[in-house]
Amino acid sequence: MKTAKPSPDAPALHSDTHGEAHDHAHDHGHAHSHDGVEGAPVESALAMAEAYCRQRGEKLTPIRRKVLELLLASGRATKAYSLLDEMRQIHPGSAPPTVYRALDFLLSAGLIHRIESINAFAVCHDLTQCQHGILVVCQQCGNVTELHEPKLRQALVAQIEAAGYRLAGDGIELKGLCAQCQEIQANSADKAAQPGAAAAPEATAQSSSVS
Repeated sequence: MKTAKPSPDAPALHSDTHGEAHDHAHDHGHAHSHDGVEGAPVESALAMAEAYCRQRGEKLTPIRRKVLELLLASGRATKAYSLLDEMRQIHPGSAPPTVYRALDFLLSAGLIHRIESINAFAVCHDLTQCQHGILVVCQQCGNVTELHEPKLRQALVAQIEAAGYRLAGDGIELKGLCAQCQEIQANSADKAAQPGAAAAPEATAQSSSVS
């Protein structure tokens, strides 16, 4: 994953990808985009996750490791049945409970997030000291950006509690459209607005009526 632009008053940030060493100090103003990675970065991230699980007295079994690897490589919010399809390409005998149990473990360990709005899963921005941020989810492509703004989150939770509510979980999600999908949408609108695009069907209709 990469680090997006910080808020104007935030300190300069280091660029990081899945598997590069995280600075585990509590940084402020981070926005982490869940981009897929391959090769060594994935292996490094998995090694970090395994070490974290050992510290917790738990084990990242081969199945759990593979599910986490698939999510790391995807870089986007991925639905359980898509993960099952990928698992079956690797292990033909994989059954739904196997994948769901692995996802439940990864969730309980804080290594992944459940994206409720699209019923999918994404890797947490920090595999070893998971500080849940605010998730911004693209409703078009499933890309997820995690905003690590502790003060903003605390203020939001305080306002929610002041209104008499209690959060049902750690996740706070905002729905949106990512920059890439906005560009695609804008290009489609531009093409549809071009005179030629509207004239072509009209000309075809006139040609058909003459014949």
